Amino acid sequence: MTPGGLSPVKLATPEIQAITDQVKCQLEAKVNQAFNLFKAIEFRTQVVAGTNYFIKVRGPFLVQYAEDKYAHLRVFQSLSNDGGNLTLHGYQLNHTRTDPITSF
Repeated sequence: MTPGGLSPVKLATPEIQAITDQVKCQLEAKVNQAFNLFKAIEFRTQVVAGTNYFIKVRGPFLVQYAEDKYAHLRVFQSLSNDGGNLTLHGYQLNHTRTDPITSF
């Protein structure tokens, strides 16, 4: 991995699901929709002045509320000396299971 580049794709872990759960309400507020299914599937990381997590999440994202839709989230975690806070910095809706996770 090159400095500042994205890590290889990895399967979501309980830690990644916990990060996803923490930003769920931020996405719900942005799209004005509640999600009963919000499952992290896989992810990539990018080390910057903190860490960007690019996470593929399964849920009913807007398109006829079908549960086989995916969103890509970009979650920033600040450095621990800056509080280690998690913030939803971006999202893309209406992805498929096979869409690659890329930087956005």
